[in-house]
Amino acid sequence: MRRADRLFQIIQILRRSTRPVTAAAIAKELEVSKRTVYRDIGDLIGQRVPISGEAGFGYLLDPAYDMPPLMLTPDEIEAVVLGAQWVAGHGDALIANAALDVIAKIEAAVPENLHPFIAEPSVGVKPGLRPPVEIIDLANIREAIRQKRKLALTYQAEKGEITNRIVWPVILGYAESHRLLVAWCELRQDFRHFRCDRISAAKLCDEAISLRAGELRRRWQQWRAEQFKLFLGPGR
Repeated sequence: MRRADRLFQIIQILRRSTRPVTAAAIAKELEVSKRTVYRDIGDLIGQRVPISGEAGFGYLLDPAYDMPPLMLTPDEIEAVVLGAQWVAGHGDALIANAALDVIAKIEAAVPENLHPFIAEPSVGVKPGLRPPVEIIDLANIREAIRQKRKLALTYQAEKGEITNRIVWPVILGYAESHRLLVAWCELRQDFRHFRCDRISAAKLCDEAISLRAGELRRRWQQWRAEQFKLFLGPGR
């Protein structure tokens, strides 16, 4: 384990405990010697991390200590990079650019010794086919979800039938080959999945969804669980 990662992990170990943690316990978890732990604790205190205690008694971290939010480990950085790679390759233009902006901001904020984990990560996304191009602006759908507003859709089914629907948008899903809007459909009185490349119009309605915060998503999650049980069949 790199020393910077070890110092970060010591803080994490102390943060999760409300009682003094001995150097022996820290050394066991990190698989290092107690002598190394004593030296690292001394360095952290020298960097003004509010750790109290002493050898043989244990160490406590001041609960008020606020670690910088971008004190990331290499694994955390590579996890973000992996997710951003996928989004950049499968999201619409606005979300794809946002993913690249996140990586640029992280690179500007983390120490230089962590830059290789951004430039040459050990993980990567397999190149795939770009999803079909939508006529509509997906930013409008995301805004409707955030504002808890209804949407007026013009939708073409797989067999060609075109219908006008009022829907209560829940979430915009991104898959390998397409994008889906999950919504409660007033016409069908049930949850439905709408392929975004088959939506020819999506207008934000003035009317808000008349449910308390989180209720629509809770109902959708319950519906999804029931659909999954039906898919598995009886006795499974």
